[in-house]
Amino acid sequence: MAAAAADVPNGHPSASGDGNPPPPPPPPSSSSSSLVFLGTGCSSAVPNARCLIQPSDPPCAVCSQSLSVPPELNPNYRCNTSLLIDYCQDEGAHKYIIIDVGKTFREQVLRWFVCHKIPCVDSIILTHEHADAILGLDDVRVVQPFSPSNDIDPTPIYLSQYAMDSISQKFPYLVKKKLKEGEEVRRVAQLDWRIIESDLQKPFTASGLQFVPLPVIHGEDYICLGFLFGIKSKVAYVSDVSRFPPSTEDAISKSGGGQLDLLILDCLYRTGSHNVHLCWDQTLDAIKRICPKKALLIGLTHEMDHHKDNQTLEEWSRREGIDVQLARDGLRVYIDL
Repeated sequence: MAAAAADVPNGHPSASGDGNPPPPPPPPSSSSSSLVFLGTGCSSAVPNARCLIQPSDPPCAVCSQSLSVPPELNPNYRCNTSLLIDYCQDEGAHKYIIIDVGKTFREQVLRWFVCHKIPCVDSIILTHEHADAILGLDDVRVVQPFSPSNDIDPTPIYLSQYAMDSISQKFPYLVKKKLKEGEEVRRVAQLDWRIIESDLQKPFTASGLQFVPLPVIHGEDYICLGFLFGIKSKVAYVSDVSRFPPSTEDAISKSGGGQLDLLILDCLYRTGSHNVHLCWDQTLDAIKRICPKKALLIGLTHEMDHHKDNQTLEEWSRREGIDVQLARDGLRVYIDL
């Protein structure tokens, strides 16, 4: 990576997993781009509510921790997967691009937008139309300018036609453009819906940054999108995947399209397998095939203990020669895009 440093709020442990506060990163200049992990958890998030209202014996250590440690200090507290790209353009202007706005979006805004001083969202990109990727769309209005008449510029939102068709049914009031006669103005999120193709050969540009769609399999035959972006540093974000089509894997592999500086990849369970997500063994096998310089894992359930499992990953990384860690909510990675 051309420039990368991990910044964790309040000086608490980073994704290194050693349990000790890391040295503070060098302060970024105003010309730095960065990635902010707004959420690194699965659809049900962590803690798993069932563990708290129907506790096991012994109780789940990861979920129980949430009762005594504030989320800002607890790397095992995880909201729905979402990434914010703070893209510093060549002239120095910052644009804020968010990938997915799930069920926990409002909580993520209150916690991490405030912490990292993110003032707005300039573009939205959706991986797919499942609940943990879109159910925060109504709350997008909180990151838009206030106008009693809703006379504001709509935020561009990039998504597949399949996702568009589904969202039109779930959120018709966010999609329709014209008020019926006599209908009062409602202050709802103003969105400019832009259809993208699930095609490696059809990149698109959001807020000045080019993205290549990465179609992946998310279940038996469901197509979800990951995204490849960055010129100075190459980043691939793949949050929901059970299998890579050969063409997609080739595009992000060291032996194919060229080595990634950073791979952000799905990893649901610590043990076993799942029909719509990669889990620990499958994720690490995919990382060995793709061979990025660094990988950060997301989509984590309460089976994942940040400190213990990152210690295991440190050993794996030394053995395999690829730096792999669990990401955590609030992690900010400075990177030259």
